[in-house]
Amino acid sequence: MENWESIESEQDVYKIIEQSVFRPQVIFKHSTTCGISAQAQYNLMEGIDLIAGQADLHYLDLLRHRAISNLIAKELQVTHQSPQIIVLKNKQVVYTSSHHSINPKKIAEKF
Repeated sequence: MENWESIESEQDVYKIIEQSVFRPQVIFKHSTTCGISAQAQYNLMEGIDLIAGQADLHYLDLLRHRAISNLIAKELQVTHQSPQIIVLKNKQVVYTSSHHSINPKKIAEKF
């Protein structure tokens, strides 16, 4: 995904949490074999102009990194879902959505 940094380690997760103090952070958890997740990804890319430049964007491939997804759920105290958007500010989750509710306009409203 263009404009999105891949999350591939536990250290990446902790860095994202720390960076949320300075700038909003968006995590997109995506299952590459799920049709609903593919639609959510398409919707994000269609509305990328609403969120790009407003926050740091991060992408997690759930099939490759399920343990990291579990760590995100634990550390941020959110229920694991796929697909899922999580917006962080000041080390706190300020917004989360999943499945067909993933909407770039709603994400942008949280910055």
